[in-house]
Amino acid sequence: MPSLASLSLLLLCVWSSVATSWGTRVRYTPDWDSLDSRPLPAWFDEAKFGIFVHWGVFSVPGFGSEWFWWRWKGQHDVACLLFMMKNYPLGFSYPEFAPLFRAEFFDPESWTELFEAAGAKYVVLTTKHHEGFTNWGSPVSWNWNSVDTGPHRDLVGDLGAALRKRNLRYGLYHSLFEWFHPLYLSDKAAGFKTQDFVRSKTLPELYDLVQRYNPDLIWSDGEWEAPDSYWNSTDFLAWLYNHSPVKDKVVVNDRWGAGCACKHGGYYNCEDKFTPGKLPGHKWEKCTSVDTYSWGYRRDMRLSELLDLPTILQDLVQTVSLGGNYLLNVGPTAEGTIPVVFEERLRGVGAWLRVNGDAIYSSRPWHVQSENSTVPIWY
Repeated sequence: MPSLASLSLLLLCVWSSVATSWGTRVRYTPDWDSLDSRPLPAWFDEAKFGIFVHWGVFSVPGFGSEWFWWRWKGQHDVACLLFMMKNYPLGFSYPEFAPLFRAEFFDPESWTELFEAAGAKYVVLTTKHHEGFTNWGSPVSWNWNSVDTGPHRDLVGDLGAALRKRNLRYGLYHSLFEWFHPLYLSDKAAGFKTQDFVRSKTLPELYDLVQRYNPDLIWSDGEWEAPDSYWNSTDFLAWLYNHSPVKDKVVVNDRWGAGCACKHGGYYNCEDKFTPGKLPGHKWEKCTSVDTYSWGYRRDMRLSELLDLPTILQDLVQTVSLGGNYLLNVGPTAEGTIPVVFEERLRGVGAWLRVNGDAIYSSRPWHVQSENSTVPIWY
């Protein structure tokens, strides 16, 4: 039986070890050298396959793409102008679409069942696209959010609760900028030497999303017009990694300011639908969409414009072989349903993964990625 002295010594050693561990916890400073040194949480590389969901007020017109408002009012695109002239009263404004975004058939449990059946390990939802409408009750987006108008419910929170019941990781897409927000346009006119929009809108929303929903991933976008110093990206990320409630598990991408893509952040997106020519030296993710013309729902989409299942599977295999994750997008309707053709694609991926998942999940790139032959072979 150990003596009291030996037990005391053992407890002292254990406490010393714990104290040392606490004392040497890495603290990240708000600069890229420090932030880029943070190891990527292991769950992301092991997951391999995720589902992207683009959903918002843009789902109501369902025309062109999720960039409809910008193409209509920012670029004065002829097709968008004619669409509005033929289908809506003279003087109809984009915000008038919001009450029509009702999501009356949105069932987060059925969505989550589909995502799990597809073999996805994480799901990324648009909390706010470039139109500025938020899919939760943002305290700095009065009457331009899904709680105050349209669905009158917290879409971000409802989906998150359903996903966690099935142990799926939850990612939140968030656009840093908004096309027509007056404060952003004022900062832009000042050459981004003022930061009224960032302080009043962008940062409060990012902090709110993290503290309210504890996301596993933050998928940043809408950064390209201004440097990261304008967005205060490094300050936010230092807080995220050091002090936030998700500091040990959260993963971020690379869209945190002009020039950051494929250079700074957590994993790299580089650009939409990016595929490297060879095995990269950094973890990356390919985001692509079943609808090759749009990320958001289009009412006039045609079957010939969608990725077929063999193409999706080949893309998934090639991406994983090159060390990447594959994030496949679907665009739900304004009513809250996922079009049947998208569901068919996702369930087809899931059926394939149930047979071949051991070669995908938690896999590591081999020293040879592919073999030249009449039939494509990826290792």
